[in-house]
Amino acid sequence: MNHILIVDDEAEIRDSLEEILREEGYSVATAGNAADALVLARDPVHDVMLLDIWLPDRDGLEVLNELRAMDAETRPEVIVISGHATIETAVKATKLGAFDLLEKPLMLERTLIVVKNAIEARRLRSENIEFRRQLRLERQITGESIQARALRQQIKLMAPTNGRVLIYGESGSGKELIARAIHAESLRSERVFVELNCAAIPEDYIESELFGYRNGAIAGGPPEKRGTFERANGGTLFLDEVGDMSLKTQSKVLRALDEQRFVPVGATQPISVDVRLIAATNKDLEDEIAKGNFREDFFYRLNVIPFFVPPLRDRKEDVPLLVREFLRIFGREYGRPRVEIADDAIELLRQYHWPGNVRELKNVIERVLILNPQVQRIERRHLPMLVHRSAGRAGDFDTLQQARDAYEREYILRKIDDCAGNMSRAAETLGLERSHLYRKMKALGITVRESPPER
Repeated sequence: MNHILIVDDEAEIRDSLEEILREEGYSVATAGNAADALVLARDPVHDVMLLDIWLPDRDGLEVLNELRAMDAETRPEVIVISGHATIETAVKATKLGAFDLLEKPLMLERTLIVVKNAIEARRLRSENIEFRRQLRLERQITGESIQARALRQQIKLMAPTNGRVLIYGESGSGKELIARAIHAESLRSERVFVELNCAAIPEDYIESELFGYRNGAIAGGPPEKRGTFERANGGTLFLDEVGDMSLKTQSKVLRALDEQRFVPVGATQPISVDVRLIAATNKDLEDEIAKGNFREDFFYRLNVIPFFVPPLRDRKEDVPLLVREFLRIFGREYGRPRVEIADDAIELLRQYHWPGNVRELKNVIERVLILNPQVQRIERRHLPMLVHRSAGRAGDFDTLQQARDAYEREYILRKIDDCAGNMSRAAETLGLERSHLYRKMKALGITVRESPPER
């Protein structure tokens, strides 16, 4: 139930509004002066406050201004009501954070619509705050190893600067997480973070992705498009896998960085931007320079602040913390917040060499939860066969059938992944009829989302 707080010095108006809103299913509290209103407003239960401008002890706009100092997550949305509203009053109320202004005498239909919209606005505000909180948590570098602590310290020191950052690390080691953590700790944290994976964009399109285009310069696309540089203005631009960028594109990005301006494809006038650049690569760029694949001057522009992200095999003491963090994340996502894991299962995960790094560990934990929907405690036998084989053991399974099922699950899922979720191709690869594959999946507890058929 949503809660409404009515603040008006006229008892008839308070009683009338209370009756109407209660009939609509709202819980209602009332106050006849500013002092009582501010006391009640501190209760986070109230979603919306209907606030009269004229109060006996204080001006309503003063009350509105004081409400601004409250925690954004708990303060109500404020709808100002007045019998003498002017444009100046409306402007002041809006600047002070009022959701809307209603004139007396109040019109029933409009009042109910505005209240409903204000409730929705407060819900979205609360969700946005919670989303940002979760993002901050997920940007934290999980682990107590020397390497994890060093990364956190380096981020704390370097993030508040505007220096360009080049992040080195193997695929899946967490380079994007480092980039987002740097942005979250920077002076630009309230501005946009824009990411572009240079390896995922065909060479013919990467220039338009970076700089955008005008006047229909790209056939088949919209008349114009803002590029990542323009969208990142005032914030941070993250170029992932920058080592895969062509020499031609490197030259144009280098110029844009030096001048902090560029000309979109098909345009004639340059656009000025203020962008902090963070780049990442899994390649040895100095080796790429020697091979003639990477510009030396571009390398030195990027490599102002180097970050080296260690592979997971070099910080295995962080595996237990990462496992429990992923269990928390995916448990919440799949409605299973209290999934635990046995110590011997943790130890088996520590022994694995993790060629896919943190990303592979994250995928393994998610897969285990999906394949064992009723399990509240993850045991060794629930872990993929690949992890058991890496430890040099057949795994702790109670029966031969459990070991066989675990292997078949892993094998079928790997083939489905290889076929990008296309069940027809997966069945053909496995040498099964499609219907037989579905029966086998059901028997093994495998649930996947099938990709759309190719055309």
